[in-house]
Amino acid sequence: MLVPLSNTLKGVANFTWPMILISVVILVSFRIAYLIKNRQRPILYKELLTLSFVIYILCLFQVVTFQDTTMVASNNFIPFKEISRYTFGSHLFLKNVLGNILLFLPFGFFASYYLEVKRPYIPLILTIISSLAIESVQMSIGRVFDIDDIILNITGGLVGYLLYSILAKIGSSMPRILKAEWFLNLISILLLIACITLI
Repeated sequence: MLVPLSNTLKGVANFTWPMILISVVILVSFRIAYLIKNRQRPILYKELLTLSFVIYILCLFQVVTFQDTTMVASNNFIPFKEISRYTFGSHLFLKNVLGNILLFLPFGFFASYYLEVKRPYIPLILTIISSLAIESVQMSIGRVFDIDDIILNITGGLVGYLLYSILAKIGSSMPRILKAEWFLNLISILLLIACITLI
């Protein structure tokens, strides 16, 4: 299961790395200039989290607007029609079902984090709006509208919200030392290194 997922992540990284590199250079340059101009001290873990969110949105845009010329499919307005075609654990299941869930997991997490929500309603509404926008645009650029993608994206958004809620509860009960800025900076650096290594 992890091998196909790893291959998918590497495929996305290979496909999006030019956009990521250019975006990171521009965003970091602007952010550093802003902080220097306004004499503000950066908080590393917050800066990395915001940069991750922006990169995620850019990658999401590139992945969902990619024109696959080999794809021959039609619009699907019947819930669970496409999902039921895939055998659980198969390559297509991992790519299409699990992939769509994982695609929107960060969306639910970031929406919950930045809006500091206690209930899933706001991330749910934002996920529905974003997923509907993506599917509608895909239909107008030669790709297909798939209601199952919306269902899976909503599931991913809710999983992201649950992940945020769990981490927020764990964080609120942690000792003060583990909430210190230096510790959070260290964790964010280690996570960044782990993500780069995995991809």
